[in-house]
Amino acid sequence: MLREEHHFLDTETVEKVSRTFKALADPTRIKILHLLSQEECHVNHIADVLELTQSAISHQLAYLKNAHLVKARRRGKTVYYSCADQHVLKLLQMTIEHQKCS
Repeated sequence: MLREEHHFLDTETVEKVSRTFKALADPTRIKILHLLSQEECHVNHIADVLELTQSAISHQLAYLKNAHLVKARRRGKTVYYSCADQHVLKLLQMTIEHQKCS
């Protein structure tokens, strides 16, 4: 009898996936990513749209940037943020659609 071969994920990949899901586990970060999926934004705009403080948004953006989910570009004194990973956006959109159908 042939033994079925299993392919296991390496530890580094598992850790990266875990960090991504942890980043998506926060409601504010989900809102930020959803907004950034629609347009590039600066901190004050995100704070206005989400009705949160600039400090709270900056903290969450730093978390998302550290998780490689957002990227930043500077134009003069203003820093603009956008999504860095289309795969995660697809996952987020599919999850939103799933919840709307439930």
